[in-house]
Amino acid sequence: MVSLICTLEDHRDDVNWCAFSPTCLATCSLDKTIRLYSTDDFSELPFSPLNGHGYAVHCCCFSASGELLASCSTDGTTVLWSMDTGEIVAVLEHPGRSPVRICTFSPNSSYLVSGASDGTVMLWDVESKTLRRSGSVKDSSVVACSFSPCGQMFVTGSTYGDIRVWDLEMNHLLAVKNAHDLGVTCCHFSPQPVNDSLPVQSRLASCGQDNMLKIWTVTLHGESGCKLELMYTLRGQSAPVLSCMFSSDGQLLASGSVDKTVTIYDANQGILLYTLTQHERYVTACAFAPNLPLIATGSMDKTVNVWRVEDGASPCGKQGKSLPASTHSQYLEHGTLCLFMLQNNLCSSGRELSGRFKLLVSEWSEEDVMAWLCEEGLEELVKVFKANNIDGSELMRLNKETLTTELNIESVGLRNKVIRKIEELKMESVAGIPDEFLCPITREVMRDPVIASDGYSYEREAIESWISTKKRSSPMTNLPLKSTVMTPNRTLKMAISRWRSSK
Repeated sequence: MVSLICTLEDHRDDVNWCAFSPTCLATCSLDKTIRLYSTDDFSELPFSPLNGHGYAVHCCCFSASGELLASCSTDGTTVLWSMDTGEIVAVLEHPGRSPVRICTFSPNSSYLVSGASDGTVMLWDVESKTLRRSGSVKDSSVVACSFSPCGQMFVTGSTYGDIRVWDLEMNHLLAVKNAHDLGVTCCHFSPQPVNDSLPVQSRLASCGQDNMLKIWTVTLHGESGCKLELMYTLRGQSAPVLSCMFSSDGQLLASGSVDKTVTIYDANQGILLYTLTQHERYVTACAFAPNLPLIATGSMDKTVNVWRVEDGASPCGKQGKSLPASTHSQYLEHGTLCLFMLQNNLCSSGRELSGRFKLLVSEWSEEDVMAWLCEEGLEELVKVFKANNIDGSELMRLNKETLTTELNIESVGLRNKVIRKIEELKMESVAGIPDEFLCPITREVMRDPVIASDGYSYEREAIESWISTKKRSSPMTNLPLKSTVMTPNRTLKMAISRWRSSK
């Protein structure tokens, strides 16, 4: 059973990451802060929040002992903090000042790896606080990284969709695997190795904009390279999966998605155990405590939920739902877990509703619209909508005037409620669009994406207009752009084209 034990509501903007130490929970946000809570009672620590970044904080992670916390930001820095005092120990500046999207410590905390929007991967020596080595991934941003439990290698994931395996010193690129067609969003090694003698074998989870969560076996063959083999493809969520993490014993795997859900799997068998639905917006982060049966999930609804995972209890109930054990064998086939959808979550045509849309709303049938009305507590309008043949396309065209003159809905309150629900539906209907495909300026799908000197991709016309009116400042960082030269992002353009053709 999974039960919600508390909700933390201190951040003033989207929560981007959560991380546990043996005694502390750290969360970071677009509000530029890192907040710290005691795992005893989840009260905020005296020196929280930490204020050292000039822009959004994308990731935070603890050293193995919990004595240091690392955080990285759009401001182009990775900051090391003392967990005794909350003071800054060091500021590691990205050589090109590109936004740093991800950071992680090695198992023994001797090294720190960070990845940036310009595609660079940096290996830092923690003791000397110096850059030891760097590499790069062409034409993409590095948004994910994780060390293997043996500490001999680490992986990075990029918006191009590939996973790269590097040796510890970054002398060799051991493997490259095209993992997620529309871009990787997160990856995490299980803390427990499958085999710690040669050949070293570990399990890796990755997730992406393709709505998939995957479990891989990574086998290291000395310096000669390594091999990634796909174990399971998990399809328990209906929109891009933004975060994933193994439990400390490697038995459970959690993921958070744009569809607002958190899923928890049996990591050994690829079986969906629980689906948690308490967040109101995208779930961007999930983290297991190393020494307690707790999981924290962060969301764009500005909250962090802390859950208790209890063994031996029924997984069904208000807190979450799971697949009946008798159905597991029916849906686990060829390394792929197909989501078994309970009947009360489906419309008559078998399409999934409740804000988890596999179809564009404009493609809904009349039956889909009727089911949506019932879910939203608008049962009294079913007959009216049915009599007027309102399908998804017509639903999106409704406004207060048509509700009054064409559907003859006299109640002002009821008309306003319908309009509010339709507006919410419009927001939900774009939830499946990968965020990387949206121009940061216009928030529309890009047709001619270009990379600016700040490392971000924009619609060409939008960024050119921005530069002409904003005096060469970055829309994302507000820092001066070093150059006005725009590089066509052909990789992103191809990914968008593939995504459009798949719709």
